[in-house]
Amino acid sequence: MSLYPLFADLRSRAVLVVGGGAVAERKIAALRAAGAVVTVGAPALTDALRDDVARGTLRHREGNFAADWLDGAWLVVAATGDRAVNRQVAAAAETRRVFANVVDDAELSSFHVPAIVDRSPLTVAISSGGAAPALASHVRARIEALLEPSLGPLADLARRWRTRLRTHLPEPAARRRFFERHVLGPVADLLRRGDAQAAEVEFARGLKSTSRTAQGSVALVGAGPGDPGLVTLNAQRALLTADVVLHDRLVPAEVLSLARRDAELVDVGKQVGGKASQAKHADQDDIHALMLEHARAGRRVVRLKCGDPFVFGRGGEELEFLAAHGIPFEVVPGVTAALACAAHAGVPLTHRDHAQSVRFVTAHCRDSVDTLDWRALAAERQTLAVYMGVAGLEALRARLLEHGRAPSTPFALVENGTRANQRVVIGTLANLVERAGAHAVRAPALLILGEVAALANRLHWFGTVPLGEPAREARAA
Repeated sequence: MSLYPLFADLRSRAVLVVGGGAVAERKIAALRAAGAVVTVGAPALTDALRDDVARGTLRHREGNFAADWLDGAWLVVAATGDRAVNRQVAAAAETRRVFANVVDDAELSSFHVPAIVDRSPLTVAISSGGAAPALASHVRARIEALLEPSLGPLADLARRWRTRLRTHLPEPAARRRFFERHVLGPVADLLRRGDAQAAEVEFARGLKSTSRTAQGSVALVGAGPGDPGLVTLNAQRALLTADVVLHDRLVPAEVLSLARRDAELVDVGKQVGGKASQAKHADQDDIHALMLEHARAGRRVVRLKCGDPFVFGRGGEELEFLAAHGIPFEVVPGVTAALACAAHAGVPLTHRDHAQSVRFVTAHCRDSVDTLDWRALAAERQTLAVYMGVAGLEALRARLLEHGRAPSTPFALVENGTRANQRVVIGTLANLVERAGAHAVRAPALLILGEVAALANRLHWFGTVPLGEPAREARAA
């Protein structure tokens, strides 16, 4: 984030605008609407600005810019159209530690004026950091269409009731739940119909009937394989309303950033196939205890899992625990790794010429790998998608070969699938272990084994070219 966004309270504060043309006129109008005490400095003014000066609603410093015009100013806007003068204003403002906006000149500006969606007292500001004002205007138009005019009166009603709401519901989670379920429901509906008086009555009635103790809940949410673009809308909604997020270690920061800014983020992950990270990780009983503790405290908990909660994510165990303790829950599915990694590696999991079925297997299960049906797994013309298998590749290869899978069976090992640093290592079952070792493949990685894996070399479209046989790699280099 190159700019730190903030909303400035300019009521009764001095602001200087240098320039007296049409652009300055527009800037002055916006500043005065925010309550600023504006002084305009310029040799000449537009007719409208001269009239404002004559009425005493605008101060005027006549002549060419001088540094002492900035004395006492909180902000300055340079709108002269003369870059030499604008540069002079920016330099003087920098010396005095006064924030300066130079119109249409991001390089000289220390603050930027965003595109605004006004639903006062609700305000949405959009900025491109001066890089593409037209894009910011386009985004503003899109948001303008989404935000109904009744949001302004709704925000004003919430402001008037703020003190009573905090007194009646001192717990932030309880206030948030009341707002989401009641204010954004029946109260907002009444305001959309233009009945402000009935909305006020409904707000009071709802608050009176709301318990001080909010009931907590848990949502098991699939974070997908890593690309934040694959996080579902329902998952985003859950993250935006969560008080606490208990997340796997491998959930990337870009996905965690979708949570509310004041949500508590707790890393409860375990690392598979490598050294543990520096953070203290929880075992499954610890995770159960954390879910129970936060939910009983009235918090909305998101248990954020890589991929999908019900595909090797122990989601079933966690739901059984929650049901046994009477905790309300919901499940938000996610894009599981087999689907996403295969797609980003250019490998169709099924193909009428190569594979009529696909099996999802974990090589890191509770019981020994010898409990798996290796005869069935070794059958031809099917695809195996092996989760969490990096540490067990040697045992997996041995069992498959022992039960009849051909040594020439192609594989694609997808590391960090869907992410910017995705790598795909390809080869055959015979050299699976050696190829993975030669390229130091680490978790998270998904193994795709079967005839379809041979298509990775021809159909790859995302990330770097698959790493094939050593001779081929040498020729490519």
